[in-house]
This record gives sequence, structure tokens and C-alpha cells, in this order.
Amino acid sequence: LRVVIEPDVAIGPGKADLLEAIRDTGSISAAGRKLGMSYRRAWLLVDELNQHLGAPVVDAQTGGAKGGGAALTPTGEEVLSRYRNMESACRQAIAADVTALRALIRRNQRQK
Repeated sequence: LRVVIEPDVAIGPGKADLLEAIRDTGSISAAGRKLGMSYRRAWLLVDELNQHLGAPVVDAQTGGAKGGGAALTPTGEEVLSRYRNMESACRQAIAADVTALRALIRRNQRQK
């Protein structure tokens, strides 16, 4: 599911997974590694959301003796929660059609 909120603002599984990984790891770089993306790519996605949503979604702390860190802001938590709710609603809405398509595939495979 990819949701276009405004022409230049969208959220899909990649950004949602990134926000979730930042929440879970406490780090943009660790979240990027977990998802197999570079720190730069992860940072650019976070920056895009921070700039376009009117409030930051991630609060990043610069490194020091113990290194930096990152956490979702209340806005980030809400964006992630609402996206996951939309995903769930979509799965429920299309469940019957997905089941029908799977049955069609199985039926066609048996006919070969």
C-alpha cells in the first residue's frame, strides 16, 4: 500500500518499515542496516517525511561519547500507526478477492 497524502508526500511500506526499525533500534543507521539500505538513503527518507509533514517524525541526536540516537516523535508514531491501520483495513477489504485469485491460480495449475 502506497498512500499519496499530497503531490510530494507519500508513505508506503519502505518508509513505514524504516520508521518501525528506527523505533525498534533507536538509530537511523541501525535501522538502515536492518533493512539493507545505506544510512544516506535512510536519512533522505526520514528528511523527506520531516520536511513535508509539517513536524518532524524522527528526532535524531548527533553523536557524542556514546554516539547518537534517534526516536520517533509523537508525529512519527501517529504516521506509523495510521499507515499500519490503513494496511490492515486494505487487507480486510481485499481478502475475498485475494482468496478468489488464489483459487483461480490453483484451478489453472491443475488444468495444465
